[in-house]
Amino acid sequence: MYVNGINIEQDIDFELARLRRLAYRMDAIFFIPGTNISIGLDNILGLVPVVGDFLALLPSAWTIRRAHGLGATPGTLAYMTMNTVLDFVIGSIPVIGDIFDAIYNANIRNFKALERNLNKKAARAKPVRTTQIMHIADAI
Repeated sequence: MYVNGINIEQDIDFELARLRRLAYRMDAIFFIPGTNISIGLDNILGLVPVVGDFLALLPSAWTIRRAHGLGATPGTLAYMTMNTVLDFVIGSIPVIGDIFDAIYNANIRNFKALERNLNKKAARAKPVRTTQIMHIADAI
């Protein structure tokens, strides 16, 4: 669907692809061999006390802001915020927080919640009716 010359579906798909890449870079760049546990930039930054946790918070906050811009519902935004706060607070605890970060993967959870929410909204959306503008020449 085009609005003012902009392909809305293509733009949303592009934005979701960017957010997906960011979430997986933050939480799952590689897996620990022999396990189902992934490590990402969030885990690596979390090893640096205080500063690392704040730096890992920035992409998460940006994702929530983009989710709002894409039209996520307030419930989904609240869920994403809760995940981010939980990840930050528990992730700030030395050792325990690093283990929690590796298991919980808040960024991936947030991306999947956003994707589910937008898919549900799209499925419930009513088709948009467009009106045909009749040219004066056609009326004559």
